[in-house]
Amino acid sequence: MPVFFVSPACIEQSTISVTGEMLTHLRDSLRTTIGETLWFGDGQSTRYRTEITDVSKRAVTGRILETIQKPPRHTPHLILGQSLLKGEKMDWVIQKATELGADELIPIESRHSVVQLKADRVDHQLSRWQRIALEAAQQSEQWRVPTIAMPQSFSTLLIPRATSTIALMLAERREGKSLQTIELPQDPMSSVLILIGPEGGWSHEELAMADQAEVQPITLGPHILRSETAAIAAICILQSRLGKLG
Repeated sequence: MPVFFVSPACIEQSTISVTGEMLTHLRDSLRTTIGETLWFGDGQSTRYRTEITDVSKRAVTGRILETIQKPPRHTPHLILGQSLLKGEKMDWVIQKATELGADELIPIESRHSVVQLKADRVDHQLSRWQRIALEAAQQSEQWRVPTIAMPQSFSTLLIPRATSTIALMLAERREGKSLQTIELPQDPMSSVLILIGPEGGWSHEELAMADQAEVQPITLGPHILRSETAAIAAICILQSRLGKLG
């Protein structure tokens, strides 16, 4: 059963009252009825099993039957730095990365990216991506919706990298350690940042910046994968090694 994320403001003692877009989705699309039991989440650490008691034009209201807390975290955060992709490929990567449990997604304006976002479209695109992540997080029963960061250049992405973050970079036709064997942090306060290039590959300047920033080159094997395929393959391997998949 999916978990529907609602604002903490919708939760009051033993009841939940859903309004806005989620109301429309529950009432009109899913045709939620009185007596039905749904799971709601606050997007952080708490889920609520709720019996629907009223469905109206103003709100869907329910009585909280059970409250459960998110288990303690034992693995590092997983951050996907994905170069902008054309068409629906970027949407697909965001959806699948969310389903697989990525904690944050950073769109990268790479030198060879076919897509270059216009300044007046950034807010609209971010909102769209966040909605895709929300729907994927609900469907896959995640505890929280991953953060979709503002699109940024590769050089900007490397500057604020925390010392507790290990940065890995996939680049075709470059020697690197296998993602299956490279050492990963185990501290839940640390992060693993995986960088995926665009359809046209990383530029020479970006590769040089990565080397200077001590980003570790990695490989998925001898074959050349499409950018979106490489992103999902890398996340699957990392999550499997971290004990969150398989």
